[in-house]
Amino acid sequence: MQTIITGAVFVLHGVVHLLYFGQSRRIFELRPKLVWPDGSWAFSKILGDETTRLVASIALILTAAGFVAGGLGIFTRQAWWRPLILVSAALSAAIFVLFWDGKIEAIDAKGGVGLLISVAILTVVLILDWPS
Repeated sequence: MQTIITGAVFVLHGVVHLLYFGQSRRIFELRPKLVWPDGSWAFSKILGDETTRLVASIALILTAAGFVAGGLGIFTRQAWWRPLILVSAALSAAIFVLFWDGKIEAIDAKGGVGLLISVAILTVVLILDWPS
């Protein structure tokens, strides 16, 4: 049962990254007037907002694919699920830190909750070595 729940959490976390992909490509808005990742403190001044959105979109697709594949790997008891989930969680955390606009308003819609989940995944899988 633990394997099913853990795998489902990883897959669902990956699917949420696809929602942020839709936001970054302007397919839809996660929240009215949300312009994430425009205004990224790390990229927008260097790359401009359009290129920043493209970079975010690519990173989000890779992260989503990693989480979904890692979740499927844990379902099928593959040894490679752990490094894939760790890389995906680290990339996810980096995405939401680097593409953040530096403002606290609507931080939950800008990936704040996802950042906490990814840090929790890193902690549980890497430090606590769970599930074994």
